[in-house]
Amino acid sequence: MPKDTYIPCLLNLFRQYGYDGATLSKISQQTGLGKASLYHHFPGGKDDMVNAVLNFLESYLEEHILQALRSEGTALTRLQKMCAQLSELYEGGQQPCLFAILLMGSARDIFHTKIQALLRTWIDEIATVLIEAGLDKSLARQRGEDAVIAIQGSLILAQGLNDLAPFQRVVKRLPQELCRDIDI
Repeated sequence: MPKDTYIPCLLNLFRQYGYDGATLSKISQQTGLGKASLYHHFPGGKDDMVNAVLNFLESYLEEHILQALRSEGTALTRLQKMCAQLSELYEGGQQPCLFAILLMGSARDIFHTKIQALLRTWIDEIATVLIEAGLDKSLARQRGEDAVIAIQGSLILAQGLNDLAPFQRVVKRLPQELCRDIDI
């Protein structure tokens, strides 16, 4: 099987156990691959596996989230599409954000640069939507950051409380909040 076949399983493993907790034994057990097969598909070991997952998430970000922001329509409509895609990615708040998980522990130094670039791209695209709608560049950038803070924070809270409502509330209200003071 091609290595891309194992990406969803690896994503779930790293979401559940983090970089340090996803041992090769757990990865082998969940993927059904022996350690030799894992190294055949991912010669760089766990780092290679995480990079493959991050590449998958980068593609998802581009194809779904950023495309929603770049689509036709009002700023509100485009931001609502983004939130719908985020809700799908995080299964309504059931799944934690891998970015947050990888920025803790020993993985931080390894993957920080890539995650930072992905977050900046996302923030920039939100800001672009708001600038196109007439918002000042500086305020648009701040709201883009606030959007990511709200989404990430609500995911952490949903996980911590074992309650999906905080995430679902944020993705429902966020587009309107970002568009306040804009004629839509």
